[in-house]
Amino acid sequence: MTLPANMLAILACPSCKGKLVWNGDKSELICRGEQLAYPVKEGIPALLASAAREVSKEELEQIKS
Repeated sequence: MTLPANMLAILACPSCKGKLVWNGDKSELICRGEQLAYPVKEGIPALLASAAREVSKEELEQIKS
């Protein structure tokens, strides 16, 4: 599954309002600034602080921008 480019362009991190990066391997939207990953289930992003998980620096390095 992929997210349409126009959808990715308008989505922002709810915490810092920064750009989100798509991680197709885990179906997540990644905020590099806050080091958070938001799940995407059935094409719908769950942009809630309670749904996010912390991402390690090593994991961030493996995710392409």
